[in-house]
Amino acid sequence: MKKVLIILTILAIIVFSYFYFTKNNNNNNGSDYSVQKTSFENKSNENLSNTIESTPQPEPVIKEVELSSFSTPLKSKASGRLTNISITCTTLNNTIVKSGETFSFCSTIGQTTADKGYQEADVIVHGKKEKALGGGNCQVSTTLYNAVLAVPTLKVTERHEHGKNVNYIEDGKDAAVAYGSMDLKFINNSEYDIKIAASSDSNNVYITLYSMQKG
Repeated sequence: MKKVLIILTILAIIVFSYFYFTKNNNNNNGSDYSVQKTSFENKSNENLSNTIESTPQPEPVIKEVELSSFSTPLKSKASGRLTNISITCTTLNNTIVKSGETFSFCSTIGQTTADKGYQEADVIVHGKKEKALGGGNCQVSTTLYNAVLAVPTLKVTERHEHGKNVNYIEDGKDAAVAYGSMDLKFINNSEYDIKIAASSDSNNVYITLYSMQKG
C-alpha cells in the first residue's frame, strides 16, 4: 500500500509539472507575438508618416486677374527714343510688387547707361529739351502711373510733372523720372501681389497690371 501511494504521488507531480510548464510556454509565446506585432505596427505607422511628410505638396495655382490697362501713343519715331523705351519696358516687364511693398521705378530700371544699350534722345530739363541717355523713359513711367491710378488699392507716394507739356498724355497726367532726383513710387496696399506687364511697339507703350491670386 505504501508503494502504491508513492507511485501515485510521483505521477501526480509529473502531471502537474507537465501542465505547469506547458501553460507558461504558451503564455511566453503569446507575449513574444504581441510584442512583435506591436513593433511591426509602430514601424509601419512610422514609415507611413515619413512617406506622407516626404511627399512633395503641389504648388498652389496662381491666377492672374487683370486690374487695369493703359497705353500711350509714340508720337516721335526717333530710333534712339524707341530703343530706350523698348529696353525699359523689357526690364520692367513681369516685375512683381508684393503685398505691402513699395515700388520704385528708378530702383527697378536702374541707371540708363550706354552699357545697357541706352541711346541719347530728347529729355526735358527745366522746361527745355536736351539730349541724354535714356530719353523716352518718362513715357514708360507715365503709362505706368496712369495704370496705377485706376487701381484703388495702389497708393502713389511719389510723382513729378515735367517742366512743360508732353505730347503723349494730357496735361497733369505725366510722371517724370530721373535717376537720383525724380522717381515714381507706389505702395501695394492690396492683399495680393501685383504683376506689371510692360511692352512697346512702333506705335504705343502698353502697361497692364495683374493681381496674383491663388486659384
